[in-house]
Formats: sequence, structure tokens, C-alpha cells
Amino acid sequence: MSMPFYVPPEQFMKDRADYARKGIARGRTLVALQYKDGLAIISENPSTTLHKISEIYDRIAFAGVGKYNEFDQLRVAGVRAADLKGYQFSRQDVDARSLTNQYAQILSQMFSESPKPMEVELLVAEIGVDKTSDRLFHVLFDGTVLDEHNFCVLGGDSESVAKTLSASFKNDMNLKDVLKLSVAALSGADRKLTHDELEVAVLERNGRRRCFRRIDDAEIKTNLD
Repeated sequence: MSMPFYVPPEQFMKDRADYARKGIARGRTLVALQYKDGLAIISENPSTTLHKISEIYDRIAFAGVGKYNEFDQLRVAGVRAADLKGYQFSRQDVDARSLTNQYAQILSQMFSESPKPMEVELLVAEIGVDKTSDRLFHVLFDGTVLDEHNFCVLGGDSESVAKTLSASFKNDMNLKDVLKLSVAALSGADRKLTHDELEVAVLERNGRRRCFRRIDDAEIKTNLD
């Protein structure tokens, strides 16, 4: 009987990480930014039916980059977990941190034990009563969780987009300002994204129970003019 090839564990994990990163990098970049009245999530997405940004619960939004079928499975799992916790306990008990921990556990297990890692990065965003209590959790393919502030960049050419955002981001920006800044960062130097190539949603600090709102093409166009 032939002996199986030996691969050092560190090389095995590096190969899996490289595989996941390449898959995620092929996706279009997504950004989330704080503004005066809430959180805005913007991504290049010409599809009108396959959404990368969705509502998870009253004050919580979800976004994913990478393989659509994989992050959509995770979105559905998050909705079910949030609904169950809200039903069993209280709607106020559902929070972004606990959901993020569940996502991190799933991704970590898939990265370590499954035949291939999931080619996804996730964003779990929660709107608070004020800007200091807003939450932006960035979950990597291996289950690593990053607690982001002011803005967050996922997938694609994230380094150059983050550099553009960090150079121009201001704490007192309104929705129109963050949309224009995001489009400039996502477009880059070679092209200009139009309103019908974007998917935009916001978590509004509106005093109501549900805070998620999807921005339609007409409103995006108005804000970009």
C-alpha cells in the first residue's frame, strides 16, 4: 500500500487561505461607511435581483462578497438564528456581535475541516442609538473577526479602495457625501460607475423599530448628481 504524501500543516493552511483569497478577489468590492444619520452600504452590483446587501433583523444588516451561493446560505442562516432568538427571548436581545460570533464559528470550521474553504467575506452592521454605538463587524474567510470603525472595505481591490476612503472620510458627512466618496473609491482612476451599476442600502437612525432601507436607482442618481 502506498503512503500518502505528507504536507506540512502550515503549508496546507496557507494553500487553503490563498485559494479563498483568490476567489474573493474576483468579486466586486463592497464598502460600508458611517454618516450623520446612520450606516450606508454600497457595492458595485449591476444585478437587480441578486442582492449582496440584505436585512437580517430590525437594526442589523448583512452584506457579502465572493461566491453568491455561499454567502447567501450564510445570510439565510443568520435570519433564522436572529428570528429564533428574538422569538425565544426579546427583540432587543438580537445583536450584531452574537450573530458575528456564529458566522465566525461556521467559517472557521469550514476553513479547517471542509474539503474547501468558503470563498466569502461578510459584513454584519448594526445601527445604534448614536454613532458611538454603531457596529461594523468584518468576518474573514477563516473566521477572523475585525471590529471596524468609520468605514469597512470587503473583497476585490480592497487596499486601494480603503486608501481612497481613509484620505477623504470625515465624521460629519451626510448620505450624499458618502455616496459620492464611495463611488469615487469603487470606480478608481480608469472608469466611472453609474447609478444603475450600484446596490445601496442604509441603516437609518430613524427612531423606528426597523432601520433597514434599500435605496432605489432614482434616489442614487439624485444623490450622485
